[in-house]
Amino acid sequence: MQESVVYRSIWQDAQKERDRAIALNFLRDGLSVEAVARGTGLSIEEVQQLQQQLNGSAQS
Repeated sequence: MQESVVYRSIWQDAQKERDRAIALNFLRDGLSVEAVARGTGLSIEEVQQLQQQLNGSAQS
């Protein structure tokens, strides 16, 4: 049975959110942006945005 387009879309969104959560944990542990990108499959730009979010929330 072929998966529906909706199911695949929901699955991809969930995977991306999981990858972001893992990236945030890596960044909190002090890993470099490059290492986080390699480990999660996120782009450098996505990891940098997450790092900015962390830095912004740490200052608040």
